[in-house]
Amino acid sequence: MTALHGATIGRRRLRSALRAAREGAGLTQEQVADAMDWSLSKVIRIEAGAVSVSTNDVKALLNHYRLTDAEQVAELVDLARISRRRTWWSRYRDGLPAPYLSYIGLEVEASSLLFFQSVGIPGLLQTDAYARASTVASLRFAVEPFDLDIVDDVRARRRHEVLDRADPPSIEVVLDESVLHRQTGGVVCLRDQLRHLVDVGSTSHITIQVLPFQVPDYAVRAPFIVVRFPGVGDTDVVFVGSPLSQDLTDTSDTVEPYVDAFRTLQAMSLDPAASLARIARIADDLR
Repeated sequence: MTALHGATIGRRRLRSALRAAREGAGLTQEQVADAMDWSLSKVIRIEAGAVSVSTNDVKALLNHYRLTDAEQVAELVDLARISRRRTWWSRYRDGLPAPYLSYIGLEVEASSLLFFQSVGIPGLLQTDAYARASTVASLRFAVEPFDLDIVDDVRARRRHEVLDRADPPSIEVVLDESVLHRQTGGVVCLRDQLRHLVDVGSTSHITIQVLPFQVPDYAVRAPFIVVRFPGVGDTDVVFVGSPLSQDLTDTSDTVEPYVDAFRTLQAMSLDPAASLARIARIADDLR
């Protein structure tokens, strides 16, 4: 039967299984839409994981695909049931960008998170004061206005749901050194944030490395996050986000270059011990 997981992973696994079942039956999306008396867009959105699908619709699809293995049918119906569960972040659907909400759903089920930050500190590792100052600063560049309190509430809930899990994900972070000097929120705010990084970077599941100023231009500009999962069939996802735009992708030809770039940036960075020492020194120098 289906392994224990949440709504987001359930929907991703279901969409892949339904696409594979359709292709195994030798049918096109257009043929399925005609046979089910659905719009083509409904089939496309189901297979893209953009919408949840009812257990009855899953049963009807599997019957049309002549998939008769009782255990497999039961597993896919269970995935449909799981994918329709209400999540804590769904209440913010009208106040936050869709790619960001999708990222939250993936983040809470990740086994590993890889952060490259050329600007700012990863949200999961921010202090409350730094988080607020960062959100206020991003308002001036946002394409659409947003509620500061909602953003702060969501970030705090993310920290709790991810970092306080019984089995928290391994987190690897590469920070451009400029991030450590940008006085977001002022001197005291930044000093407290840097000391917090030293504390969390000393835990067993969080690794922080600094890409020093001495490294030549490294070409990568935008911050990105690679989300990885424990399941063999659960492909990695990349989230690229800024106040101006956000995007989420899980196609291997798009994701793999980001993973390769991250490992290259890691190799160019100070080792974890030297990185924490540099962060601590910069914090101590702030007056």
